[in-house]
Amino acid sequence: MKADLHVHSHYSDGSSSVEELMELASKRGITHLSLVDHDTIAGIEAAQQEGKKHGITVVPGIEISAYDFTRNRKVHILGYQFDKDAVHIQELCNPLLKRRHENSLWQIKQLQKNNYNIRLEDVEKKAMMSGVIYKQHIMHCLLDHHFTTPLYKKLYQSLFKGNGICARDIEYEDAVAAIKAIKADNGYAVLAHPGQLDSYELIPELVKNGLDGIERNHFDHSKEDKHRVDQYADDYGLVRTGGSDFHGDYGTPIMIGDLVSPNELLESVFM
Repeated sequence: MKADLHVHSHYSDGSSSVEELMELASKRGITHLSLVDHDTIAGIEAAQQEGKKHGITVVPGIEISAYDFTRNRKVHILGYQFDKDAVHIQELCNPLLKRRHENSLWQIKQLQKNNYNIRLEDVEKKAMMSGVIYKQHIMHCLLDHHFTTPLYKKLYQSLFKGNGICARDIEYEDAVAAIKAIKADNGYAVLAHPGQLDSYELIPELVKNGLDGIERNHFDHSKEDKHRVDQYADDYGLVRTGGSDFHGDYGTPIMIGDLVSPNELLESVFM
């Protein structure tokens, strides 16, 4: 079994279609893949249908954009194998998607006021499959460069960070509420890349509210991060997961399957 449980598509902030994802996954020998688009389950059914053509099991998934209000930092929560209709997850995420889209519209207006050559209709074309505009769609209309180029990074930082004209964030959902929504839909809740967002201190509280696992294998995790994940997993009896966090042209240059989940417990728990 070769499972990449962290993949994004053009249904959120990835650049690839589910057809492209499954073709790539097939070439990379992936047997199990989870589409964990941000705050939406819109692409799951299409991904499952396409996965069947390639002999790939697509595990229902989502990555919820949450927040640790005690420590004032973002937290991402992965959900897996939840009910098909995901009533509680959608109830939590749909207002979040609306706030994200409205904030993006405000950012586009800010750019236009400051004489940037950007048209709403062009951005909407980039975001056609998601129906929600993400910063990646805006950046793609401003600059035809890859996410990792110095020019892209410089422009992104100047616009969306610090005192940038687009530097306004949205209100996120509480991390515990995200866990509870996943559990209410009979899913498995996993803390995403705690080393990336420094989420370790939150783990005991999340465990009390039903956390099932921690993402171990991620490109932002150092050897020390993996060791810390192992310690928490052992101490609290949590499953370890992993994946590429693939975003296509909108993310770090990594391929599907470059990082996969440890097989320990996965087959019995998630598959």
